[in-house]
Amino acid sequence: MPRNRIRPIPLQPSLRILFGVAFLCLFLFPPRSGVRASEDFEQIRQKVRAELLAPEVQENRIRALMSALRPDGTWPGIDYQDVSNTGFQHSRHLNQLVELSRAYRKKGTPLGGDPGLKKTIDRALDYWLAHDFLCQNWWYNQIGTPTSLSAILLILDEELKKEQAEKALPMVARAHLNASGARPSGDRIKIAGILAKSLLFQRNEEQFGEVCRVIEGEIRFNTGLRGMQHDYSFHHREDRVNNTLSYGLSYADTFAEWAALVAGTRFQFSGKSLQQLTDYYLDGICKQMVYGKFEDPGTQNRDITRKGSDRPMGTTTLERLLQASPYRKSELEEMIRIRSGQAAPTLSHATFFWQSEHFSFQRPDFFASVRMHSTRNNNIEMPYNSEGLMNHHRGDGTSYLSVRGDEYRNLSPVYDWQKIPGATVLQKPELPPESEIQKQGLGEFAGAVTDGLYGAAAFDFRSPHDPLGARKAWFFFDKEYVCLGTDIRSKSRWPAATTLNQCRLRGEVVVSAGSGQPSALPRGEHLLETVQWILHDGVGYLFPAPQKARVSNQEQSGSWYRVNRQHDSPREEVREEVFKLWLDHGVQPSEGKYEYIVLPGATEKSMGQAGKQIRILANTSEIQAVCHDGLNLCQVIFHTSGEIQLSGRLKMALDSPGAVMIRTDGETVRKITVADPMRKLGRMHLTLSGKFTAEGAGFSSRWSEEKGSSEIAMDLPQKVYAGKSVTVTF
Repeated sequence: MPRNRIRPIPLQPSLRILFGVAFLCLFLFPPRSGVRASEDFEQIRQKVRAELLAPEVQENRIRALMSALRPDGTWPGIDYQDVSNTGFQHSRHLNQLVELSRAYRKKGTPLGGDPGLKKTIDRALDYWLAHDFLCQNWWYNQIGTPTSLSAILLILDEELKKEQAEKALPMVARAHLNASGARPSGDRIKIAGILAKSLLFQRNEEQFGEVCRVIEGEIRFNTGLRGMQHDYSFHHREDRVNNTLSYGLSYADTFAEWAALVAGTRFQFSGKSLQQLTDYYLDGICKQMVYGKFEDPGTQNRDITRKGSDRPMGTTTLERLLQASPYRKSELEEMIRIRSGQAAPTLSHATFFWQSEHFSFQRPDFFASVRMHSTRNNNIEMPYNSEGLMNHHRGDGTSYLSVRGDEYRNLSPVYDWQKIPGATVLQKPELPPESEIQKQGLGEFAGAVTDGLYGAAAFDFRSPHDPLGARKAWFFFDKEYVCLGTDIRSKSRWPAATTLNQCRLRGEVVVSAGSGQPSALPRGEHLLETVQWILHDGVGYLFPAPQKARVSNQEQSGSWYRVNRQHDSPREEVREEVFKLWLDHGVQPSEGKYEYIVLPGATEKSMGQAGKQIRILANTSEIQAVCHDGLNLCQVIFHTSGEIQLSGRLKMALDSPGAVMIRTDGETVRKITVADPMRKLGRMHLTLSGKFTAEGAGFSSRWSEEKGSSEIAMDLPQKVYAGKSVTVTF
């Protein structure tokens, strides 16, 4: 029998009252009947219900859930006593209730309208409503539980008993805009979305419109605080840790969901908000992903220890953005084709997220990234809720390489967490306690220079955990990238090591060492002398000078519970085949260094000719520099002021620390790009051999005939743009 209609919430005179704690109490009053919703409002309500009912109903599973439910309304296998941060299996109860409700209300299904199913739903729902379970983790109380309950309310709608709705609404109302979790970040917009769905259920159109404005208002820059930064990265907290592909992704997903739902109605969002969110999605989220499709492990925080967290991204948010606006339509459509497997990636970019100190580099056949920290931000996310328990070194100049996108998938249980790709780490008997994972960065020099297509990243690494430091730099080109490290120093009794890669083992590991022919390594761990190059899974590692290296190509074991102590983390032993390549700098190095070139898409044949166009000009504590003669491109990191000869007639000097990239046409400079990794300068002053007399906005040059060189001054971005690159083209 249909329930009595629930009376709409009494209208509030202002948003201030709407956002107040008193808003919670409004859900406790039974709504009036007979209020007619507008056509726009009803259209949105029906859209939301249609999306909730859309997933396929599995009849066998529904019947199994029906038969398993106990007389008291509980399911076996759920611990209803544990409400801890790492427990709260109660969410399974609500998720199963959503499934049952969908099966009951979805038309054309075998169990649609089934009286026995309705009795099961009532019994399970009444049990929850009688106990009102609260978790020690606020997220379940303010987001998880309200999300599930609001879905049940909207799906069942008039099939709900009046007393069920009246008990459920105050529980849903814990998702309100003054809740502790409703901070200006991904969670605030999610909470507003839950609130909007609750108002749809109650047919409260006026307050629904006000909440829509709140959702739209969350699309703004909030640099230095929680939310979207001016470089299109995302910070969930004020520790300035990069959360773009976690909280920042759900932030975008929620906005896109509502943008599509209200499109074409009087509630639709403004073009400005839609454009900013689309820019953030394409230039922030997608550019931190492998081909815009897979999560880059370098961006992950504690989520790297969740099984299955690195699955390919879907197309729903992209499609919703297209429904809401035609802005950047062709790029959204291309990304849909890539994610759906209809097109191969054609993407190329070099992007530095200066607010998060994260660099990403994309080519059609590979993706690489560099993650750094400094005095401006923390190294990594804290291990909230006992996740990411071994993440201590994952911000220490981490550099992951992806060709397929699955090279690191689900390896967390077996990973050696002191051999992080790209990082230089002390090899200790064990990691510090989990309470010591997040640390403030210690160095000021962390940044990158990029013109949008090419770039170099640099990091004056000072370990926040150990007595260890190094000056590290990465130089990126079309077919390869160069990794340089110098001034590696430590006073610890434990050896230091730089890891080139640790990924899933696929196929043979081929090594060229000494004067012999290349050969495949047997399974095991190996110390290799005078190595020239190593090839594994289509990726070559080339050493410009013969190098001593260590390789492991064997099985490693561990468990998910080792890295993530959530209640549902599997505890059984996991075994995976892993490839690991590292350089051992020994105990207490004082002037350690490394030089290697990474070549994605390499073959045994191509390795013989690899690196011929690369010139490593310097790798000292003052300057690290590489030129690619085929591209006429030089990239130079000045850790101090200095001078360097780029070619036969081209010399460059800088009177401060900085990062410079020069594109030439033979001996003629065509483009200069500069950046300040320390964020201290207003202008950068270069000296270049040759005559440059051009003037422009933020740029000046002065020719000295006596010296045979030009003094060039370039204004640098300031405030929220400090650390961003600036380019001058001649």
